Amino acid sequence: MNGLDKILEKLPLDVGDQIIGLPSSIRKNLEEIRIRNGYPVRFFSSGNEYELKPKNSKTMDQYMINNIFNSLLNYSVYAYQEELANGYITIEGGHRVGICGRTVMDNGRVKTIKDISSINIRRSREITGVSDPCMGYLMKEKHQIYNTIIVSPPKCGKTTLLRDMVRNLSNMGFQVGVCDERTEISGMYNGQPSFDLGTRTDIMDGCPKEKGMIMLIRSMSPDIIATDEIGKKEDGHAIEAAVCAGVGLLTTIHGSSYRDVINSGIGELVETGVFERLIFLSNLPSIGSISAIRDWRNQNVV
Repeated sequence: MNGLDKILEKLPLDVGDQIIGLPSSIRKNLEEIRIRNGYPVRFFSSGNEYELKPKNSKTMDQYMINNIFNSLLNYSVYAYQEELANGYITIEGGHRVGICGRTVMDNGRVKTIKDISSINIRRSREITGVSDPCMGYLMKEKHQIYNTIIVSPPKCGKTTLLRDMVRNLSNMGFQVGVCDERTEISGMYNGQPSFDLGTRTDIMDGCPKEKGMIMLIRSMSPDIIATDEIGKKEDGHAIEAAVCAGVGLLTTIHGSSYRDVINSGIGELVETGVFERLIFLSNLPSIGSISAIRDWRNQNVV
């Protein structure tokens, strides 16, 4: 079921059975499942919201949420403590699970989360070939790419597109280093990626971008570095190091417009032409639609 089985095995049997019983068109496009204490389970598919009800009950209670939480963590909170401090974990299949509850602080930093009140399971999907139509706009001559940013609002498919670009470039002969700070690109689980990222791809998992990109340059000599959700000023130092080393860049950023990118922490790097291509995504007419491909001057390439 395209990775959905890894989610269903973590849920109560009656909830999983209801999801399996959904029409295939809804089940196939399921995006996320939201579980909140005191409310029915809700899920989203193709941008539409639906509601499920636990057997013999109208709402989720603390006992059920605790059972789901423990199942997601394979009954070992300690093993996931570092991830929980960031408010999410990644489960087998590359699916990201957001967690809310009471934070436990230690010297001003979040140590973990307890008394769980809500869980958001975001399904991670692999769509092979989704990047094919725009690959030609990434390519330079002599085995090089244009440094490229995918610009997208949340839930418009930027990571799915980035993942498939990595696969394509890797299989074309590029050595690709993936700095996967949130484990969303690769879905790394016990040292094994959950998705096909190509035959020449090396993954630095769970490492902050400003450090992981430098580590990849020094250790793996990549032709291209790919990373997700860039935008902090701290990321700029690693980007500059990659440019100086002659490494191509492929990344994503939250935003809806060229102005959003310019106003971000890496806006200056776009204005000066470090990033040469900007691919804009939209959810119209469907999730993952490419609305524009522009150069660093904000002029249309397509």
